[in-house]
Amino acid sequence: VQLQASGGGLVQAGGSLRLSCAASGRTFSNYHMGWFRQAPGKEREFVAAINWRGGSTHYGDSVKGRFIISRDNAKNTVYLQMSSLKPEDTAVYYCAAQHFGSGWYPTRDEYDYWGQGTRVTVSS
Repeated sequence: VQLQASGGGLVQAGGSLRLSCAASGRTFSNYHMGWFRQAPGKEREFVAAINWRGGSTHYGDSVKGRFIISRDNAKNTVYLQMSSLKPEDTAVYYCAAQHFGSGWYPTRDEYDYWGQGTRVTVSS
């Protein structure tokens, strides 16, 4: 499956952004989806994940209560609504997909497919 992330940009602290990740090439609804991020000089960090049906979500501790992951299987797209952004949210954000037929550890960066990333910069 091919993944195309978009929606990144420059925002002031306290602001909001919505990232999108459009999938193509396979049946999107057969995949669990995740968002990860990587800041300069840091390891890739789990942000959020949603199961193939959309009925189960997971969040990293640093974004709980501020970010919301959702998906629209009819549009082959997963979203990350980010609110109350902080400078420490600055990173390149990646979407990822894992087929629902294999074991799924939402917070591990062991997904089958990855998008190219979209940059988010939060100014103080």
